[in-house]
Parts: sequence; C-alpha cells; structure tokens
Amino acid sequence: MKILMVLTSHDQLGDTGKKTGFWLEEFAAPYYAFKDAGAQVTLVSPAGGQPPLDPKSDEPDAQTAETERFRNDPAAQQALANTGLLAEVSADDFDAVFYPGGHGPLWDLATDIHSISLIEAFARSGKPQGFVCHAPGVLLKVRDNDGKPLIAARNVTGFSNAEEAAVGLTEVVPFLIEDEFQRLGAHYSKTADWQVHVLTDGKLVTGQNPASSAAAAKALLALLG
Repeated sequence: MKILMVLTSHDQLGDTGKKTGFWLEEFAAPYYAFKDAGAQVTLVSPAGGQPPLDPKSDEPDAQTAETERFRNDPAAQQALANTGLLAEVSADDFDAVFYPGGHGPLWDLATDIHSISLIEAFARSGKPQGFVCHAPGVLLKVRDNDGKPLIAARNVTGFSNAEEAAVGLTEVVPFLIEDEFQRLGAHYSKTADWQVHVLTDGKLVTGQNPASSAAAAKALLALLG
C-alpha cells in the first residue's frame, strides 16, 4: 500500500507579514495512521525539501499525541525535511493521495497545475483522495472527465467560514472554502467549530478542521480496504 502526501511550499500569510505553511497536526496524525497501517508513505511539495511549518501549529495548545510522536521521530523529521518534487510524481505509482492543510495550500496548491492534474489522475483511476481543513481548497480548479468541477454535487466539507472568522483571517485568505464550494455546486456541510467532521463521497474524503485529521486518514484507509 503506497500513499502519497502532498504538502504546501507557501509560507507567507497574505500581506500580513506573518508566516504560514502546513499545520503540524494535520500532517502528523495522518502520517502515523498510514504508517501504523503498514503503508509506504511518500512526501512531496511544489518546491521540494522542507515544507514551511505554520508557526501557530507549533504552539503548546496545538499539540497532540501525534505531534509529540513526530518530535521524537528522527526518521519522520528526515522524511519531512526532504520532500520530493510534486511535478515529478505520478498517480500511477500510488494507491491513494492525502493533502494536509494549513493556510499555505490556499495560495500555492489551489492553482498548481501539477497538483490539479495529479488529483484528476487519481480521480480518473478510481483511487482514494483525502483532504483536511484548508486542503480541500486545492480542489477548486480540479475537473472531472466531463470538464465539470470534481466537487459539483458531491458531499464535501472543509474549514468553515465561522472557523476562518474565529482565527481572524476572513479578509486575509485568497478565498473562503465554504463559499467557493457552494458556488461550484458542491453539497457543503459543517459541524460546530473545531469538532470532528469527515465526509466520504465515492473515493473523495474531506475533513473540516485539524480535529478531523486522524478521522480523515482512517476514512481514506477504509477506502483502501
């Protein structure tokens, strides 16, 4: 079982002068869910090398058992520091793909042609695709075989407008996932802020927020049998 994880390379939080990147919990929880299930995990990003870590995900109140496990795992740290190039991987070589969130993907992966074509290839092949928190935003420009938005008429979730407002970034992010999903005709749903909410529609798995990362990974594994 081979699972590809795609991380952001974007580290600027809009025009705020602050840093962003990927969210540690949203990487660590799925990573260990996959590893513990016996999967071979490959990490890639648009720029390769070390993806930028959202500094807020490194703060004490954002830590979990999985993030602590990562801090004590030199092999995982080494793998993360040396991600491959997104442009050089093929869906043919993997059984599933998973995208951790953090705000970074809204700026780079949402419009990255390699990411878009990769997801389309996984979808065409009937292979599971998973996205959590802000990562569902990378689906905006992904199309199905008929040229329609992949998420049109699909049951999906992602970081909600209320959660974006709660972190004070409604006016900073390039788009709001909830609004854009509804505009594209998706059946977007959400639960209360920061609570677990994961949806599986066919081979598409989406999770709403950081709390949903482990459950989203398990849903992806369930599709792999």
